[in-house]
Amino acid sequence: MQSYTVSLDPARVQFDQVHALLAASYWSTNIRREVLQTAIRNSIVAGAFHEPSGTQVGFARVVTDQATFAWLCDVIVDPAHRGQSLAKGMLRALEADPRLHTLRRWCLATRDAHTLYRSFGYESVPDGRWMEKRLPIERWQAP
Repeated sequence: MQSYTVSLDPARVQFDQVHALLAASYWSTNIRREVLQTAIRNSIVAGAFHEPSGTQVGFARVVTDQATFAWLCDVIVDPAHRGQSLAKGMLRALEADPRLHTLRRWCLATRDAHTLYRSFGYESVPDGRWMEKRLPIERWQAP
C-alpha cells in the first residue's frame, strides 16, 4: 500500500512536477512557466506527495480574497497515482484552511469531475447569473 501526505505549504510545491501535469491538461495546455509561477504565488495551494520519496503527485489551488469568494482550480493528480482519494484529500485540506472559513461562495469549472465536486456540495449553476469573458490563449499559452 502506498502512503501519501497532503500539505498546504507553498514551499513544498515542486514546480517542475506541477508544470508538467498542468501543461498536459485540457484546461492549461502548454501554460507558460512564468504564468504558472505567478498563479501559484498569488493563490492558496495544496499538494499531494508520495511518501517516502516526497515526490509531488497532486496539486490544487484556490484564487480568493480570503473573505467572501474562492475559485477552486487546477485540481490535478498524476495518472499513475489516481484512485487514492488524493483530490479529495487536497479539497478537504483547502476547505479546512482557516483563511477560507468566512467565504460565502466557492466556484469551479470542470468538464469531467462533476461527481467528485458534488460529493463536496457543489451544484451546477443553471440560473444564468454567472458570466465569463475569455481572452486569447496567446496571453498565457506557450507557442
